[in-house]
Amino acid sequence: MRILIVEDDQIIGKNIETAFLDQGFETLLCKDGLTGERALKEQSFDCVILDINLPGKSGFELCQAFRQQEGTTPVLFLTAFDELEDKVQGFELGADDYLTKPFYMKELSLRVQSLIKRRGASDKRHNLDDVPIKATISIEDLTLDLKDNRVTRAGIPIELTPREFQILHRLVQAGGVSVSKKELVKEIWGSLFDHNTNTIEVYINFLRNKIDKPFDKPLIKTRIGYGYYIEMGSESKKDTKPII
Repeated sequence: MRILIVEDDQIIGKNIETAFLDQGFETLLCKDGLTGERALKEQSFDCVILDINLPGKSGFELCQAFRQQEGTTPVLFLTAFDELEDKVQGFELGADDYLTKPFYMKELSLRVQSLIKRRGASDKRHNLDDVPIKATISIEDLTLDLKDNRVTRAGIPIELTPREFQILHRLVQAGGVSVSKKELVKEIWGSLFDHNTNTIEVYINFLRNKIDKPFDKPLIKTRIGYGYYIEMGSESKKDTKPII
């Protein structure tokens, strides 16, 4: 497993590198955005750890450019500020997770391992040639292409980030049954992510702006006390108990 670390604070960067080397990972430590950009273009990694405020190019710029060339390698942002605006911007650019400084190295390690594990599980699902997999799922005029992770509505292509696609896929899979915020966080980010944050609300807003607002009929609904669901052609399945 190879990890790219782009961190301009020499002490933090070295501590992260040492921690992952001790766990048997291969690492590459870059101290500025331009060096990190070159590494992302020339090499492949299993996970990318990016500081936001970097000399040369910011972590946001690196993530945006990286997502244009590669959509599945997990990206974790390190930030000195626990600001919602930073998180929203990072998620819009395709980040998978955030960790606010100061942090425990053990938590960073567990989050990275969780991201890598989930990416591996996703790759296996797409590579099981002997298992028949339905190529597309459709609800109303919304269609998800599971092979290429593409979405269309009324025949119009809709660009989604990997996380947006995962959340939409989970809601579509539920077939009209509500999926709680806690369930979405656990299934997509893992048990280490705090389900009490407003991350899911942010992503649902992203999806509504892309999936619903340009069209006449909104599909993504909120059932207060239960969670989120995709409205089916007929009345959605009734939930039997509220979320906790």
